[in-house]
Amino acid sequence: MLERIEAALERIRPFLIADGGNVKVLEVTDDLVVKLELEGACESCPMSHMTMKAGIEEAIKRDIPEIKQVVAVNVAEA
Repeated sequence: MLERIEAALERIRPFLIADGGNVKVLEVTDDLVVKLELEGACESCPMSHMTMKAGIEEAIKRDIPEIKQVVAVNVAEA
């Protein structure tokens, strides 16, 4: 499962890195929730919530539909 998540993230990472950020997988829970940490500029960016929902979560769920939710532990929900 972790390898599949990393593969999905590799497609979006170049965009994050171009803006000075990145993302790291912290955990995949037993109930199929992916917990991530946004790094660099992504951590403090006011658009990080949108990046999570419209970018990162969408990319992971598109490739791994059994994932229930994707959350960043260091991003406040909007």
